Amino acid sequence: MEHITSTPTVKAPAERFTGDVYLNMIATPTEPARLAAALVRFTPGARTNWHSHALGQVLYITDGVGLVGTRDGGVVRVSAGETLMCPPGEEHWHGASDTTLMAHIALVVGDGNGDGTTWLEPVTDEQYESALADFR
Repeated sequence: MEHITSTPTVKAPAERFTGDVYLNMIATPTEPARLAAALVRFTPGARTNWHSHALGQVLYITDGVGLVGTRDGGVVRVSAGETLMCPPGEEHWHGASDTTLMAHIALVVGDGNGDGTTWLEPVTDEQYESALADFR
């Protein structure tokens, strides 16, 4: 058994996120384990770039209100206590609303070559505003 009393909060890399996003790693896989878990906090308006996961991703919303969008134009509004499952290979993004922070626990099972995440281009302001408009 390993008891980890705390992990440092780090700012998420600007090349993968728009706005201020903060990470606390919960679990970093060590072979043979492949599960990575992190607490991710998005300030209002902050969001990920478009990305996909080879084996999918589970998001458990712990606080606030956020959005998750897919390439086909689908957008889901999420709030504390909800879980969202992103299937393998689906290009998506997630982040806070424009007025409320959002925090989630992100769970990803790696593919044997890292965490299986493919990072893509930023979500444009126009794409983000369009997603927000669906819930106004």
